[in-house]
Amino acid sequence: MSNYHIKHLEEYYQVYRKSVREPENFWGEVAEEHFMWRKKWDNVLSWDFNTPEVKWFQGAQLNITENCIDRHLLTRGDKTALIFEPNNPEEAAQHITYRQLHARVCQLANVLKDQGVKKGDRVCIYLPMIPELSIALLACARIGAIHSVIFAGFSSTALSTRINDSDCKLVITSDGSYRGSKSIDLKAIVDEGLEDCPGVKTVLVVKRTNTAVAMKEGRDKWLQPLLDKAYQDCVPEIMNAEDPLFILYTSGSTGKPKGMVHTTGGYMVYTAYTFKNVFQYTENDVYWCTADIGWITGHSYIVYGPLANGATTLMFEGVPSYPDYSRFWEIVEKHKVNQFYTAPTAIRALAKQNISFAEKHDLSSLKVLGSVGEPINEEAWHWYNDVIGKKKSPIVDTWWQTETGGIMITPIPFVTPTKPTYATLPFIGIQPALMDEKGIELKGNQVEGRLCIKFPWPGMARTIWGNHERYKDTYFSAFPGMYFSGDGALRDEVGYYRITGRVDDVIIVSGHNLGTAPIEDAINEHPAVAESAIVGFPHDIKGNALYGFVILKESGESRMHDNLRKEINQIITEHIGPIAKLDKIQFTSGLPKTRSGKIMRRILRKIASKDMSNMGDTSTLLNPEIVDVIKDSAL
Repeated sequence: MSNYHIKHLEEYYQVYRKSVREPENFWGEVAEEHFMWRKKWDNVLSWDFNTPEVKWFQGAQLNITENCIDRHLLTRGDKTALIFEPNNPEEAAQHITYRQLHARVCQLANVLKDQGVKKGDRVCIYLPMIPELSIALLACARIGAIHSVIFAGFSSTALSTRINDSDCKLVITSDGSYRGSKSIDLKAIVDEGLEDCPGVKTVLVVKRTNTAVAMKEGRDKWLQPLLDKAYQDCVPEIMNAEDPLFILYTSGSTGKPKGMVHTTGGYMVYTAYTFKNVFQYTENDVYWCTADIGWITGHSYIVYGPLANGATTLMFEGVPSYPDYSRFWEIVEKHKVNQFYTAPTAIRALAKQNISFAEKHDLSSLKVLGSVGEPINEEAWHWYNDVIGKKKSPIVDTWWQTETGGIMITPIPFVTPTKPTYATLPFIGIQPALMDEKGIELKGNQVEGRLCIKFPWPGMARTIWGNHERYKDTYFSAFPGMYFSGDGALRDEVGYYRITGRVDDVIIVSGHNLGTAPIEDAINEHPAVAESAIVGFPHDIKGNALYGFVILKESGESRMHDNLRKEINQIITEHIGPIAKLDKIQFTSGLPKTRSGKIMRRILRKIASKDMSNMGDTSTLLNPEIVDVIKDSAL
């Protein structure tokens, strides 16, 4: 019997050793004993990290929605699958049972089929955090269509780039969305984005804000009337384990976003197994992950992982600060939440508020606290542990990525002793390695290097949509024979891992991975701008904020600068979205460059973070004198 639910540290080591020594046997047992397959696999794993090519459960057939919904109907049909907590606390929460979820997924699946969507077609989903978002993912999976969810905070340009990259034929959106006290006109953003998307034939529109929107004849259709006519049962499309389930875009450090492709069988097994253990979920728990389904955290740990375990999963439409900063804690009390999974940014923002916001609510239902998106700093960790967990709910500080599909390094609550700022030990089956610059593995403890993984795991992305060469270059070329995460890490004296941050030009702002290149490209489109460079600098709430160094074509008067700053942020908002706006913009006459023309970001990072001490060796610069000029006018 494979250990599906680990409960002691000794058991963790035992199961971990087995998963590393006999990975095929281990994952084969987990897959066989805990999921529903239409046909068993011929082979558990074949892989080659040089090509790179990875296949799990080859030859197996399944439909992931049968595992997330149908198989629970007999035993859990009337159990709540999904709790929807709306943005406005005055609006009633919705409880959707497994049986109701089944009917609603089947109806939407039938509507998609009626609109000509077939197995393998790509469907773009651009929706707020409402039940239709979860239902849309599952409806696509039901009929074998590949979903591509685009975070509903992205701009029309970002939307059209992603739609065109994967050639989506249908878009599901809504009239608008609520975010705190604001409402956003999503449909107008979609209309603008679709001006450049010839492949999109149909747009299905959910009513959420009941605002008047323009409907394009022949293309746009209200979803509800179609659902009302649709049959409540839909035969699931039988998929191969390696058929794509979804594409999810992540920021590249260079230019265009990367459409990570996740396949069906391995992703299902890995998200379900990690969910069960990392959150120690038991039958009647209520689990809440505050992420947006527009990110991988929402895919894996709001939708697929919890539902594959027959869990009750909560989705929240709003923000932690509306109507006031007690909203998260009010929801925890109201729904008696047992596992709570959020980002360090939210924790830091909440920790800054008066402690009464948290203390006036009964948080005694909480058993496990989770953190995701970036390493959690020590101060935030202690506040989370003391004020929210009352020192009795362990914090699981989880490290993973869009590319990994599921959690990779994490404590297991009540099993692994925690240590602030450390993601602690590798999850079952995960074989990390720390590498030095020369590509030599650093053995033993108390070492720091580049974080790689030396053996495949079932949840990993298989390629970048339409660009396998870029997948290879990005993840498998820096350290041949290994997956390179792009992160640095250290291993302490007992073998615990601490993630030290990105080693490439990706900056994590409020848990969002933002590549510097696309932001610089946007800024450089401003007619007054000659060149720009973006770096991150420490920020109390966001973790990092963005600092822009901008060279103008003509040095204008400084009173013009304030207008230019607004215009630059406006361009960024239009191209990428408001999440990428710059906190500080410094105009400068030049940038520190090497003789080969490479910008020395290390120097800019020090200036941005007000660390004017040792600038390192600047003698190799083409223009060493510029460093003092930039320092003298730093903001």
